[in-house]
Amino acid sequence: MTTLVLQNPLLTGTETRPKPTLPPHNNITTASGSARKRGTYYISCAGKQDDYHSTLKALNSKGRFPRKSLGQHYMLNSEINDQLADAADVKEGDVVLEIGPGTGSLTNVLLNAGATVLAIEKDPHMVALVRERFSSTDRFKVLQEDFVKCHVRSHMSSLFQSTESLKSSAGYAKVVANIPFNISTDVVKQLLPMGDIFTEVVLLLQEETAVRLVEPVLRTSEYRPINIFVNFYSEPEYKIKVPRTNFFPQPKVDAAIVTFKLKQATDYPSVGSTKSFFSMVNSAFNEKRKMLRKSLQHVCTSLEIEKALGDVGLPATSRPEELTLDDFVKLHNLITEL
Repeated sequence: MTTLVLQNPLLTGTETRPKPTLPPHNNITTASGSARKRGTYYISCAGKQDDYHSTLKALNSKGRFPRKSLGQHYMLNSEINDQLADAADVKEGDVVLEIGPGTGSLTNVLLNAGATVLAIEKDPHMVALVRERFSSTDRFKVLQEDFVKCHVRSHMSSLFQSTESLKSSAGYAKVVANIPFNISTDVVKQLLPMGDIFTEVVLLLQEETAVRLVEPVLRTSEYRPINIFVNFYSEPEYKIKVPRTNFFPQPKVDAAIVTFKLKQATDYPSVGSTKSFFSMVNSAFNEKRKMLRKSLQHVCTSLEIEKALGDVGLPATSRPEELTLDDFVKLHNLITEL
């Protein structure tokens, strides 16, 4: 087994650990799917380059290995970071929330575009790394927290209030992030209802998840409540595929960039209560193989559900995977009037 010997000042000697398999640095794959030869990308903000070598060097400088428990996969291709920022149209004066900055390669791109960046990072070692790296700019702040448990609304409010240059802004921000695949659904559920804070959310997701969220197909097992949720709160768009060879360590799946243009509350589908609406949707899918007249019996009688389905223009034997967002909205509003 190939080993990597790390000098760690916290240890009395040397520590030997298995070395993760590295992708060949002279053959990183671009977003379009073509291979490009090794190149060097000079990033001005921190005076460092963000390519294959610099990312691995940053990890080794702290004696760090990507942690599987945190879903860490570091981007090795600066072109992908550029495309993430471009997808959000990040420009000077923007406020950006970044989830899991890692070594700061995407952060660097965002700062160079003129944005103020608030980063949330769970790994304390990565927090120390990016805090040190961007210590020379007052447009960067990193918090050590688990994103799925943190109070995003409170943090964003504090950022706008504490930063003099942001006090006169419109109070809207953007989210741009290469997130761990294992928290994708949690991140989407937390951010999409925040159209009063964020105008858009741009994420690098597992490709299978990206396709399922953006291009749901009725009458399939992949059609789920999350599809109703995503389209209720946003306008999603699949941007580009990102091959797995662009990450370290290389995951078993490809990724994709997805944008979610968030809706304002006035643009949400008209329902009396969002809580009641999603409760009904979740109940319908909890027993997916059952007809709605059976799975929603706790809401009202089978005959009443059949009548409501008929009024919507749907057969009495309808199942949840056959209904669009608009169908669910109409059905909910009819049932709540009973």
